[in-house]
Amino acid sequence: MSRSYKIGQIVPSSNVTMETEIPAMFRARELILPERFTFHSSRMRMKSANIDELKRMDGESERCAYELSDANVDIIGYACLVAIMSMGLGYHGASENNLHKCTVQNQNKTPVITSAGALITGLKDLYARKIALLCPYMKNLAKTVVNYISNEGFEVCDWYTLQIPNNLDVAAHDPKNLIDHACNLKLDDVDVIVVSACVQMPSLSIIPKLEQITQKPVISAAVCTVYSMLKSLNLEPIVPDAGTLLVGDY
Repeated sequence: MSRSYKIGQIVPSSNVTMETEIPAMFRARELILPERFTFHSSRMRMKSANIDELKRMDGESERCAYELSDANVDIIGYACLVAIMSMGLGYHGASENNLHKCTVQNQNKTPVITSAGALITGLKDLYARKIALLCPYMKNLAKTVVNYISNEGFEVCDWYTLQIPNNLDVAAHDPKNLIDHACNLKLDDVDVIVVSACVQMPSLSIIPKLEQITQKPVISAAVCTVYSMLKSLNLEPIVPDAGTLLVGDY
């Protein structure tokens, strides 16, 4: 008999993509492997990705961790990459530890990952040294993300940001447009392409095509989040049509 796992997510109130792409990947996995999954969210208020809103939003993350641990979920994912990266270099580790402590205090000890930490893990496990990335943020936040990733030991050879201020507009962006944006980056020396360094900017549907065009591994914050969740649950990190990271080789 297959086991069912409860996937918990801490999401910005205006985020709709993580509750679309994350379940889509787990559902695709269910077609080929026995484990089953249900999905549970707690929300933090945020409408636009700017420093003040992100800081206020992050202050609500502990409440969300308590709420999800009330449901005795099997894992919690903090689904806002830029919120974590805007709080200071290396903050993903501090956030994961702090939120995990909340679940321990609530007597439902639960592993916690962040999409920011998951992206770093995914890059390391792919043995990436040089990367290119796309994101939707305004330029000052985009530079913060680039600096954060660089501080983790990766060379960001090229990057482009769409500068979309409203978070719902980020979710509404057509992922097909990312193919041209990615192909316009300088990719010759790049090991891995981060096609979406944002869990709100959808990209799952175009990852296989972009890998075929560029002949390079392509990841997103959402793909890395699923990868880290599966690894943390001691499950095979395999999802069909989600790119190189989720073929089961890492």
